[in-house]
Amino acid sequence: MEIERKFTLKRLPANLEQYPHYEIEQAYLNIDPVIRIRKQDDDYYLTYKGRGMLAREESNLPLNRNAYYHLREKADGNIISKTRYLIPLKHPGFNEGWPTPPEDYTLTVELDIFNPPHAPLILAEVEFGSREAAVAFQPPDWFDEDVTYRQEYHNSYLSLNRRKL
Repeated sequence: MEIERKFTLKRLPANLEQYPHYEIEQAYLNIDPVIRIRKQDDDYYLTYKGRGMLAREESNLPLNRNAYYHLREKADGNIISKTRYLIPLKHPGFNEGWPTPPEDYTLTVELDIFNPPHAPLILAEVEFGSREAAVAFQPPDWFDEDVTYRQEYHNSYLSLNRRKL
């Protein structure tokens, strides 16, 4: 089960280049249900995603390079390319009444900087272990709008639509 919230940003974190990152290319074979192929550096995957915005079923299967490029030719719409930075979010905030996490508790922000045709779009995603934790999460001050429930910010939608600036 994938449980995540998605945000636009007010600003990029300082020293972005210090964080680990991946070059990602992904394409969609279907969007309902979502069937996606992804190249992440030199790793390849086929992903199935069920319905949902905050939480949905997700299954990943490994592919080899040849299978990825064979399926890529069958993809619909735009091929999405982006750089993903993995940024630790130490001591994340949660709503009052939510149990205080341990001192060393850290979430990971997956910050995506999109290449054309979707540039200058930048999104941050944070995954959680439960729906309750996702709802109780208080984003850091460098996050802006919560777009979790806005279809136009989901990659499957972006694959079929050019982003309007």
